[in-house]
Formats: sequence, C-alpha cells, structure tokens
Amino acid sequence: MYDAANMKKIKSMRALAPEGMAAFDALNAAVFKEGALSLKVKELIAVAIAVTTQCPYCIEAHVKKAKAAGATEAELTEATLVAAALRAGGAVTHGTHAIS
Repeated sequence: MYDAANMKKIKSMRALAPEGMAAFDALNAAVFKEGALSLKVKELIAVAIAVTTQCPYCIEAHVKKAKAAGATEAELTEATLVAAALRAGGAVTHGTHAIS
C-alpha cells in the first residue's frame, strides 16, 4: 500500500479541497512551532505516534524532521520504545474486557 509517489497527489487534494487543506496546513504550522515544547520534542512525539499508527508516510517525514531538529538515533529509538510500551499497555488494559 505504501508508495512514496502518492505524496505527489497532495497537490491534487489541495485543488479538490482547498479550504480543508489550508486548514490542515495551518494546524500543522501552529502545532509544530517552537513553544512550551521544543521542535525536537514535538517531532519525537510525532515519530512515536506515527510508529503507533503505523503510517509509513508520517514515519519517514517526521524522522527526517526530528533529525533536522537535532534528534539522535538514541532519542528516536527511545521514542519508538515509549510508543511500543503505550501500545502494549493499551492491549493489556483492553484485555480486561475479555475476562470476568
């Protein structure tokens, strides 16, 4: 399913839904500005979420941005493991629905 060439279709999406795509762009711009959290931390969070949602487009984009913001391989690995722990925790807590 993953094909990096699909990213070229974003241009078509902008033409088909300009208002919605502009709102998406504005949200991204606002969220990824330096603030209480540094850009590096925000990108590490994005990597962790992308790994959890298993979006290869997001993983690729946010790993590049995290590295550009100064993230190390060790930080990227720890962010990934935090995501894995949270996902496993979700499975365990949802598992409580399976027992009486």
